Amino acid sequence: MGYGRVGQHRKSGGRGGKGKAGGRKHFWIRTVKYEPDRYRSIGFKPPSALRPSPETINVGELEDLALRALGADQLRNRDGPLEIDLAKMGYGKLLGQGEVGMPLRLRVTAYTPAALEKVEAAGGAIVEPE
Repeated sequence: MGYGRVGQHRKSGGRGGKGKAGGRKHFWIRTVKYEPDRYRSIGFKPPSALRPSPETINVGELEDLALRALGADQLRNRDGPLEIDLAKMGYGKLLGQGEVGMPLRLRVTAYTPAALEKVEAAGGAIVEPE
């Protein structure tokens, strides 16, 4: 007894569709319970957030960098500002945290106003890389 006609209880129509059919309609409770992240909203990121940020270095790290790159002898036996190419070393921006005690001539593509002020106060300069 039941169904009335032979075809009424066969195939996928009797179970509400094949596979994950009806996930947003008549099987919504199953979707919410067993697949809560299926239709999650991921959000939007503007293209400016997807651009990689440049490698940065602070003004306070420059003396250690000069010591490692050139050695103590060259730092003592120099005349005028010491030249460091930060762009070739892989740094893209100079930040202004810390202090610098020696005159340096730096080549870097981007820098903050505080970094420029501290480098110039120590007797150095910042120039654009070639």
